[in-house]
Amino acid sequence: MIVVTGATGTVGSEVVSGLRARGEKVRALVRAGSAVPDAWDAGVEPVAADFTDPASLDRALAGADAVYLLVAVHPEMDAHERNVIDAAVRTGRRPHLVLHAAAGVGEHREGVRFLAAHTVGLGHLGASGLPWTVLAPNGFFQNFLGMAAALRAGRLSLPGGTGAVSYVDTRDVAEAAVAVLTGTGHENAVYTLTGPAALTHARIADVLGEVVGHPVTYQALDPEAALAGMLAAGWEPWRAEGMAELYGLYAAGGAAAVTSDVEKLTGHPARPFAAFATEHAAVLRGAAQS
Repeated sequence: MIVVTGATGTVGSEVVSGLRARGEKVRALVRAGSAVPDAWDAGVEPVAADFTDPASLDRALAGADAVYLLVAVHPEMDAHERNVIDAAVRTGRRPHLVLHAAAGVGEHREGVRFLAAHTVGLGHLGASGLPWTVLAPNGFFQNFLGMAAALRAGRLSLPGGTGAVSYVDTRDVAEAAVAVLTGTGHENAVYTLTGPAALTHARIADVLGEVVGHPVTYQALDPEAALAGMLAAGWEPWRAEGMAELYGLYAAGGAAAVTSDVEKLTGHPARPFAAFATEHAAVLRGAAQS
């Protein structure tokens, strides 16, 4: 039985679907009182658990053979990862723990709190005695779907400077996770999951413009202005500040590396951004909106 945390999120829900497609029994961690996807069948067991409640984690991980550990961005995300790892140790079964982190984890890069949190989690995992694997994806193609309104107005405004980023499709990340969770030979490995190319945001704007049917101009925002905009939009300060740090890494070229790890794990090349944009043209153009 495989436990999936973050099971209703963008990546986690696809991990659950991929595991069920292979006939695996899945225990999906959800928040108490939250709805579960209609697509889940009897092979998915929803279990309410809280990352801050060890007893609930013990119940959720009981009998697990493997655990996909994906936590939400949160000021205590490093503690949340440690708590799940500790619960996995307490099962006494030595389940294979697959940590969903971020590209650059373990490199001790300064100034990006999300990476720092995952690095703490990785250190705790390495000391746990559990068999482990880390999947470290770069930023997601799917993030641009949430910018569709601005794209239709001809703008892509981000504090990414001129740095290139090897963004990746979340479906490739989920397929890689399923391969690791159901396969062998991945212990003590860190896989960095990227798309097939590193693209500047100016190039991404060009691709998106071709899809929406009119030019899209990339505006490289000043980091302070971008942060102020996120705060004005109601973002929680810790998360907004972390995003500003992450885009600072992007602007400096720190997320431009391209790997073949998606193909190594899934057996197919990573999906290219242009194909993703074309596939989601209706959403980007607004045709899919009611």
